[in-house]
Amino acid sequence: MGFKSIQDTQEQLANVGYVCGRALATVVFLSLKLGRPLFLEGEAGVGKTEIAKALAAALERRLIRLQCYEGLDASSAVYEWNFAAQMIAIRTAEATGSKDRDALNTELFSENYLIRRPLLEAMSKQKDGPPVLLIDELDRTDEPFEAFLLEALSDFQITIPELGTIKAPEPPIVIITSNRTREVHDALKRRCLYHWVDYPDFERELEILNAQVPEASKNLSHEIVGFVQRLRDEDLYKKPGMAETIDWAKCLLALDVIELSPQVIADTLGAILKYQDDITRITGPEAKRILDDAKATSGMSE
Repeated sequence: MGFKSIQDTQEQLANVGYVCGRALATVVFLSLKLGRPLFLEGEAGVGKTEIAKALAAALERRLIRLQCYEGLDASSAVYEWNFAAQMIAIRTAEATGSKDRDALNTELFSENYLIRRPLLEAMSKQKDGPPVLLIDELDRTDEPFEAFLLEALSDFQITIPELGTIKAPEPPIVIITSNRTREVHDALKRRCLYHWVDYPDFERELEILNAQVPEASKNLSHEIVGFVQRLRDEDLYKKPGMAETIDWAKCLLALDVIELSPQVIADTLGAILKYQDDITRITGPEAKRILDDAKATSGMSE
């Protein structure tokens, strides 16, 4: 199962709840067609991770996620040996005298004691076909891990000294994301197709919100999107992403809100703004000003 065209890509992703524009659908389609990793950059909360989830759902493939962090090394991302189980096996063998040293060493460093981490798991045979490998927030790691990843993705194989080289029977579908907290090396980017995932415009964000929170009324959805769109024009430390728009809509529905008001906004700002300085800046008259602009925007859209 795959995507037949760019339009088919959009439609199949929309069927699993991910609304994307033609530019993103094009690079996703080409990534699958050419077997190239897809490198996605953009602000946090714009839907980069969700693309991988939607792809896995649309293609009915397993999603394997490697969450990156500072200090991540190859052993944590690829494999490790189950030392606790190995120690138990050693003590059992010593107590029973059932195996010689060479036979025990061979058994201890076999598949039975191997813990597969995301990269190795993604290069293992899967019953439903090549999995979607999500390497999330690569910019959090350091350059040595980038260099290792570059080598691993070049040949889609990994060497384990005790077992030899393991090569993927079919290359996984690789999605790499970055919030651009630092620049990722050009050598890795050259291996990939690239796309910048930006904040959606009003109509696209409204379409996404309707797909993710269909129970929200038309009027409330317009006001929510209009307010968030205007909010992104303010001088904020962290602008709200699409994820915050969806979370806010769900919070408002949980409170049985049918229309935005300055009081409702003040009560729920923590759903869309994550820094106290930003919340303080927007509370009060500023919230009313932005709300008035948002209502004007929603009125023009109806």
